[in-house]
Order: sequence, then C-alpha cells, then structure tokens
Amino acid sequence: MIYWVLQSDMYHSQVTSNDSISLPRSVPLLWDKKTKTVVNNESADIIRMFNSEFNEWAERPIDLYPSDLRDEIDDLNAWIYPEINNGVYKAGFASSQEAYDKAVVKVFEALDKLETILSKRRFLCGARLTEADIRLFPTLFRFDPVYVVRFKCNLRMLKEYPNLWEYVRDVYQQPGVSEASNLEHCKKGYFGRTGNGIVPMGPVVDYSLPTNRAKQFADS
Repeated sequence: MIYWVLQSDMYHSQVTSNDSISLPRSVPLLWDKKTKTVVNNESADIIRMFNSEFNEWAERPIDLYPSDLRDEIDDLNAWIYPEINNGVYKAGFASSQEAYDKAVVKVFEALDKLETILSKRRFLCGARLTEADIRLFPTLFRFDPVYVVRFKCNLRMLKEYPNLWEYVRDVYQQPGVSEASNLEHCKKGYFGRTGNGIVPMGPVVDYSLPTNRAKQFADS
C-alpha cells in the first residue's frame, strides 16, 4: 500500500474534493493512494504507525516508543499535549481576556516544568530520543518565530530558557530532523494563509548553533 501524510495544498486537492470523506476534515491525514481512502487523521495514531508499521521501508529504523519507556512517554504526552502543543492554540484563539490570560499562564508553567526536567537529562525520557520528544519538538521549533508573535505567548521567549533552548537545537540537529523542519513554510502558513498575509521578518532564530548537550549528559 502507498501512503501519504497530507498537509496544506495537497490536502485541499486530494481530500476536500472527495465527497466520500465526511466532515469535519483535518490535518495531518494518512491517505492510501491506491484505495483512495483515509487511513487515519489522528496525529497521535499516525506517529505510532510510522514507528512500527513501515520499518521494512525505513533506511534507519528507530524505536521511538520502546516498551521500557512507554509508561513514562504516555505520562509526558498526557500533560505536554494539552498544556503546550494545544496550549498555545488556546491562547492564540482565546475569545476573551480571561481565557487568554489563563491559557498563557498554563503554557509558561508547563515550559518552566520542562526547563527543570531538561536540566537533568538530555531528552525527556533520559539518554534516548523518544516519541515524547518528537511530539514536543514542533511546538518548540515554532515558539519564538510564530507563537510569541502570532498567538501572543510572549511572557518569555524560548531563548530565555537555557535548557529548553539547548534542547530544541539538539533535537533539530538529530539526523533527518532539520530536513523536515522548514521554518519559512511555517511562518508563511501562520502569518500568510491564515493571517493577514504579512510575514514578519523576525525574530531571527538559528537552530543550527552548536549545542553541548550530548557531552553534558554523556554519563547519564
């Protein structure tokens, strides 16, 4: 079977024109090109599928959901998603000052918690990169250039968190991550297609700056 993960323009051409797909339609969406059917449109399910169902085609198979860390990964996902991944959207799309204030405080409380965790270990579950890191990374990657500005999550910038700033660069510099992380595409999406069309020039963020975390936690 041939699968795509559909996003943005491809999504519109392949899915919104397909009357057999019921509303609501959302991304990301795993699409079977042969049978022209939706396999799944829940990101948490899709990441698990990619972890185990496509290994025979993988150049470098890696287990991001190892059995000995599954409970810890699930516990991390349980609060990182609502408080950070989805938390920035609660702030950005708040319909009242009270709702915005509450959401922003929750986001930064969660970031403070992560800063403490990452002061003691290289990745969220220790020495190994796991699903928890992969799920957290996109939000941190977009935080300063997108969410600080577009969603008003501006109590602090990620750069002001020493461990989080080192951590996001460490994950970005893992094999294959930078190639799949297009910051200009993200900014055009948030400020262009869904904003007023004006994409801000800054802030300037360089995720390729060297990081010392591998050496720092070499014995952990």
